[in-house]
Amino acid sequence: MPHPKTAVVTGATSGIGESIARNLAAQGVRVVLVGRDDDRLHRSRRRIEAEVPEADLRLERADLSLLGEVRGLADRLADPPPDLVVSNAAVIAAIADRTSEGHQRTLATNHLAPYLLLRSLVGPIGTRPARFVVVGASPRGLRRVPVDLDDLELRRGLGGPPSLRPMIAYARTKNMNAMFVYALARRLEGTNITVNGAHPGIIRGTRLGVDELRGMLRVFAAGSQLISPGGPEVGADTPTWLATAPELEGVTGRFYVKRKAVATAAHTTDRERCDRLWNESARLVGLQEDL
Repeated sequence: MPHPKTAVVTGATSGIGESIARNLAAQGVRVVLVGRDDDRLHRSRRRIEAEVPEADLRLERADLSLLGEVRGLADRLADPPPDLVVSNAAVIAAIADRTSEGHQRTLATNHLAPYLLLRSLVGPIGTRPARFVVVGASPRGLRRVPVDLDDLELRRGLGGPPSLRPMIAYARTKNMNAMFVYALARRLEGTNITVNGAHPGIIRGTRLGVDELRGMLRVFAAGSQLISPGGPEVGADTPTWLATAPELEGVTGRFYVKRKAVATAAHTTDRERCDRLWNESARLVGLQEDL
């Protein structure tokens, strides 16, 4: 009898992440819930177990805005390594909000953390089959927000109304997610690890820091949630499918919306731009450029 697969889900204490974790647990997958708060992790476990009594869950606390904690998490996950990793955690932080390590918090959480975590797990996974799923955002909505490859840390500032700048920074990191998917998938060609991205849709019940936002951005974020067509279970569908569907065996380097592969903006698929982002990210997290 085959051993059950193990999945890691970041941002698993609410919203889409918790729904993905519950879906995977219901399919008999062992799930590692990753969150930054012990109380919220325990509450998430109780909610999942209430719906999936047989769920096999493990809790891992890590603040993904801190690269030191991401490294520690990767070390704890490495033996035995997971079969599935869903990178879902994301925040919208003020432009001036910098971590104790000196990184802009939105960049650190939304891009540098998955970059470091997934790269750190490639070695331990080795020749085993595995799937990486990176939860991104709307390819259509992000076309007008290309990544400034000369200013990932947002030290030169952003245009537009000040209250909307955190959303612009968030959008850039979501484009980074797509670029990372393509760059990592290309570097993993010939291995048994696949990498794909997904847009979950605008979903009610997510926790992107709306309570801490101000002005036009808070109105926009709250309004988007009010008009969104579905809850977290809707947003969890495509990422769960990417992690588990037999028909996706060997499929890699694609981005999906509602289970359909879609094109993202040219500025996210340009190989030179993706490689520049890869190399600068490696410098920021302290890794070699070569995988």
